[in-house]
Amino acid sequence: MPTRLTDEEIGRLVAERKPLPRDYEQRFQMKPKRGHKERELAVKGETGSDFRLILRQSDLNPLDFSAILAYQPPNTNEVFRLRRYNGKHGEHTNKLEHQRFFDFHIHLATQRYQDAGFDEDAYAEPTGRYADLDRAARCLIEDCAFEAEPDPQLRFF
Repeated sequence: MPTRLTDEEIGRLVAERKPLPRDYEQRFQMKPKRGHKERELAVKGETGSDFRLILRQSDLNPLDFSAILAYQPPNTNEVFRLRRYNGKHGEHTNKLEHQRFFDFHIHLATQRYQDAGFDEDAYAEPTGRYADLDRAARCLIEDCAFEAEPDPQLRFF
């Protein structure tokens, strides 16, 4: 049975301190996949939670990207997406709110959407905080309690 988390559990995981290794930008392993490139980094939270920082970008459309914070529940191979910072790759619809938009947007895992039978991160909010994958990844790192020494020259792709 897939993992289900409450809003409180989701909030605790997002807020859990996630120290990044000093050379984290070099540790990303590029994985070419069908039609896109992908990088992933495993991160151990301060209380022992297992997280994944995943970056994906289309080979054809640079605005079709995702920066993802995922949680791997203990003793599973599941990936529970806590946050997903998406590019402007098509219209998004929040099905419960009947809200549609075409913009850069941030998906948030919610108990409400899980209870309704949707993906954990089906709900999203439009954002003007980023316009490319590099800035989306920086926003995710800032928002989700990752800790790293700032590097103004850092570029993920």
